[in-house]
Amino acid sequence: MVTKLQSPDKSNIIYPDDNGEPMSDNTEQFRLIVWIKENLELLFANDANVFVAGNLLWYPVEGNNKIYQAPDAMVVFGRPKGYRGSYQQWLEDNIVPQVVFEIWSPGNRLTPMIQKFKFYERHGVEEYYLYDPQTLELTGWQRSDEELEAIAQMDGWTSPRLGVRFGLSESGLEMFGPSGESFVSFVELAQLRQQAETRAQQAESLLEQERSRSQALELRLREMGIDPNQL
Repeated sequence: MVTKLQSPDKSNIIYPDDNGEPMSDNTEQFRLIVWIKENLELLFANDANVFVAGNLLWYPVEGNNKIYQAPDAMVVFGRPKGYRGSYQQWLEDNIVPQVVFEIWSPGNRLTPMIQKFKFYERHGVEEYYLYDPQTLELTGWQRSDEELEAIAQMDGWTSPRLGVRFGLSESGLEMFGPSGESFVSFVELAQLRQQAETRAQQAESLLEQERSRSQALELRLREMGIDPNQL
């Protein structure tokens, strides 16, 4: 007698939204994750079919909730914006996140980081960027056929997918949008907005002063019996 083993029902498998690990180990890692993710959100704000996420669990294989990663930031072209508890690839037209970012922290160990690299390579990521804020080192890989190959020079490199240029300075990682605009923090963005509002208010005040002088001059000319429209 042959007993036929029953395959588990894929519809009953739970894909947790949380893997129990912290998003970051320190304030600098957190700052960089938010900085990259939010600036990428801003960069693609007007494209409804670019999904950007930070620290979101990505499950590439239906039926297996043991295979996953949670990139510090990831960008998926061809998928709509919106809420996800996790990125279950088979529910997303089987589209792989094309670009992923990781920020190295003191808590990272070499073996898990190699495993992450192998995961991204195996499951089709096109571009993978790893930044170490302690050493100020930026490493990047780009897909070539079935493998991720190291990018020789990251300082000045422009991402083919994102159109973002990377730079390295004494203060650390720099990133620039396709038009050359620098990635900024939320605080810096608020300060720039405030400066723009202040300049606009100053310009309006100067314009109002000019209107007042013009009206005063027109009144004076009329008192002198001169029609300003005839001048």
